[in-house]
Amino acid sequence: MTTATPSARGRAWYKRWWVWVLIALGVLILSAALIPADESGDAAAPTTSMPATTTAVEGGTTTTTSAAATTTAQGPAATTTTQGTAATTTVQESQLTRAEANAIRSAESYLGFSAFSRSGLVDQLEFEGYTTAEATLAVDSLDVDWNAQAARSAEAYLDYSAFSKSGLVEQLEFEGFTADQATRGVDSIIVDWNEQAWRSAEQYLAFSGFSRSGLVDQLIFEGFTRSQATYGVDKAGL
Repeated sequence: MTTATPSARGRAWYKRWWVWVLIALGVLILSAALIPADESGDAAAPTTSMPATTTAVEGGTTTTTSAAATTTAQGPAATTTTQGTAATTTVQESQLTRAEANAIRSAESYLGFSAFSRSGLVDQLEFEGYTTAEATLAVDSLDVDWNAQAARSAEAYLDYSAFSKSGLVEQLEFEGFTADQATRGVDSIIVDWNEQAWRSAEQYLAFSGFSRSGLVDQLIFEGFTRSQATYGVDKAGL
């Protein structure tokens, strides 16, 4: 009995020892299973290059990792591009002073309701108080068809007064259009110059007396051909 008791105790301790061993092995196995998962999770979060490299080696996951890497790469690139565009716009705006920006707006407003030559528009802006540099910058920053402006100006003149062709070209040149712009502008509109000679004859007769030949000569002096002047005087009843 005395001998059996230590033996039983030994067997009992033996059994308890294996229990602890099994528990320790279980803990180690669970730890081994959990540690790689945590490491992979930790590695994936801060470092994009490591998962990309690992996945590239693993053929089955190449597409997924490559797409993720591309997305990650595109993120900063897109941000950079957007910031670059915004910076460019900011730089362009910052190159203009408040006065220059206002001069541009004023120039656009003037062209919205009237026709101007380039020099005429610059003069108008200067008259409004802008400096020559501000006015010139504003006008040159706009995309303007000066030939079309000359045509608009020619039509505006014909709305309230009579002109010969050469007289209208000279008037546009006086307004600041070049000879080429003025000529193109006048040539681009449809005008009955005989009717213009008649209107001019009527205007002269409205404020002064003329003989027939004297009125014909006056119309010729204004730039009408003799044929046009004669037509105008005849229609005026002189």
